[in-house]
Amino acid sequence: MREGTGVDVDLRKLRYFVAVAEELHFGRAAERLHIAQPALSRQMRALEDDLGVQLLRRDRRGTELTAAGARLLAEAPRLLAASTAMVRAVTAAAVDTPRFTIGFMPGITVTPAVRALTSRHPGLDVRLLRTGWQDQVEVLHDGRADVSIVRLPVDQHGLRVRPLFTEPRVVVLPADHPLATKSSLPVGDLAGEHLLQDPDAVPEWRDVADELRTGERAEVPPINSVEEKLELVAAGAGICVIPLSTASFYTRHDVVILPVEGIGAGHVCLAWSAARSSPLITDFAALADLLTPPRIPPGASESENDGADGDR
Repeated sequence: MREGTGVDVDLRKLRYFVAVAEELHFGRAAERLHIAQPALSRQMRALEDDLGVQLLRRDRRGTELTAAGARLLAEAPRLLAASTAMVRAVTAAAVDTPRFTIGFMPGITVTPAVRALTSRHPGLDVRLLRTGWQDQVEVLHDGRADVSIVRLPVDQHGLRVRPLFTEPRVVVLPADHPLATKSSLPVGDLAGEHLLQDPDAVPEWRDVADELRTGERAEVPPINSVEEKLELVAAGAGICVIPLSTASFYTRHDVVILPVEGIGAGHVCLAWSAARSSPLITDFAALADLLTPPRIPPGASESENDGADGDR
């Protein structure tokens, strides 16, 4: 292995490597990148020569990552995101009107803080970017957003994170469920239910779940939005646990939203890149206390507005 720090990594080769490492198949990676497979193979050999290490191991059984390749795959997305963020920042600097983009998870109302920020900075072009669990932090690393209002847990590497507020999490049940008539219920009452999300997202349920104890848990297919999840709940396929503010974005008469005793609160924070400093970020962070969870009428069993994904 080559030692020292005098290696310049070609970002195009790095993007090619990520595709191969994620697909573990040169043919599929070449198709994904819209290049010929022999050209892709040459680029990977060139990258290995540049770094002085073997990244990929190919044999009759297929393609696999070496230890060095696995480490590069872990590091590459941050480097590529930083490159993308730099391009966006330089492009934004050339625009006459300053722009500030706020990422936010559904259920979180940013209007009061936006109004306060534009009052301090007349003429500021404020953009709002709706995020989900998959990209609420990614939008900071790749420069799509200057700040992002996130729901924990998130990978805080390279970020500054300021707590804003906590809020209850609630269970969503079919309207005809035997428990639907209760005003609230202990988490133990959900032991026999099928959870339509990663059990690690609701560790309190995990501790009591019958289907985990018996090993009979049915596989949960990928669910990309709250709308999909609520359709499955309404159809009787299972239950889900979501933040109260997310629940408030929906009006459905075929599901019921109930408080759950014994499930921890959700945490909402403001996050921004630790590598960036900006008077606008500083000002918005100072105004972030204006962000509060929505007020839900006491005893409301159904949410009251329409919205989009942002659950866990």
